Amino acid sequence: MTPDEAWKILESADLLCDETPVRAAIARLATEITASLKGRYPLVLAVMGGSFFFAGHLLPRLRFPLEFDYIHASRYGNTTSGGEIVWKVEPRENVRGRSVLVLDDILDGGQTLAAIRDRVNSLGAAAFYSAVLTDKDIGRDKPIVPDFVGLKLPNRYVFGCGMDVSGAWRNLPEIYAVKDS
Repeated sequence: MTPDEAWKILESADLLCDETPVRAAIARLATEITASLKGRYPLVLAVMGGSFFFAGHLLPRLRFPLEFDYIHASRYGNTTSGGEIVWKVEPRENVRGRSVLVLDDILDGGQTLAAIRDRVNSLGAAAFYSAVLTDKDIGRDKPIVPDFVGLKLPNRYVFGCGMDVSGAWRNLPEIYAVKDS
């Protein structure tokens, strides 16, 4: 994608959530997660690259000791439709016997997060929790229900707050939807 193409996408996009509700959702999630996990010393795994925005804003608000690591699994790459799960960085053995909290940017169809849950559990995690900044309403059941959800979104192609469109605009503090064609 060229810079001009990226700008055209942003300029024609629909703003779904400005920065204020995004920050409020992250603050609320921090309170909920702290209440649930503060006595567990969890291992927090951020799913790269989408969750960098969410993790970067959430972690300073979690008021308990934790260990942090990351994983990288994707069904999308730089495409707009999902394929097979590709593990670039798998969970490590440090999940064994731990309470694990996985942070992700969006729950779309749920296959990626379900595969992460299954892999973490197969490595012997004592408990698995998931938190997503956004949950897209796709109109059908998903293979996983997150423990913590920040914002509900309509079934549109969204970007910003860690979510990208063809690799661009993960850095935006707002959430946009690509203009319907």
